Amino acid sequence: MEQILKYFPALTDLQKERFAALRALYEDWNSKINVISRKDMESFYEHHVLHSLAVAAAFDGVLSAPGQTILDVGTGGGFPGIPLAIFYPEAKFTLCDSVGKKIKVASAVAGALQLDNVTCVNSRAEALEGPFDWVVSRAVTSLDNFLPWVRGKFGKGVIYLKGGDVDAEIAVCRQRRLLDPKKVMVSDISLFFKEEWFETKKVVFISK
Repeated sequence: MEQILKYFPALTDLQKERFAALRALYEDWNSKINVISRKDMESFYEHHVLHSLAVAAAFDGVLSAPGQTILDVGTGGGFPGIPLAIFYPEAKFTLCDSVGKKIKVASAVAGALQLDNVTCVNSRAEALEGPFDWVVSRAVTSLDNFLPWVRGKFGKGVIYLKGGDVDAEIAVCRQRRLLDPKKVMVSDISLFFKEEWFETKKVVFISK
């Protein structure tokens, strides 16, 4: 929580309570259904919560308008969707994952936090009716694989958290998916968060 407050000091009391409750909720569910590696739980707020909030740090201006609809594809146990739903209580989030036990955890955590702006769906993204304003996701696959999953699902853009050689993935998408490079922006998360773990992490923005 110290890391969260360092970068987001203006959180409301309710947001602080919800963020503070996350670790215990995930530790409890992780003992039943393993959605986060045991070792990674030691860095839970940095590797999962703060990483999810890189979307807010980089693109707060485009996501902060009330009433927007956001689809989190391949949410797993609820990332980045649940931290973003806490951060943006006036947006509506749909968290989807094709693995039922993972979406069970995300749904239980959202329920425990009384996140009325979250709907959890056990589904592949291709099967969902769109469009949503935004699609967000956290490194579920390569961009080349990902973009066909969300074709027609977003009205404004895609925000994708990714590591590795992002430039190479974008180059492949330009060839195979006819991705217009003028619609793509890549930001280093290390511009916003100074922890060493973020040095190789990126956030990719693809406009409609």
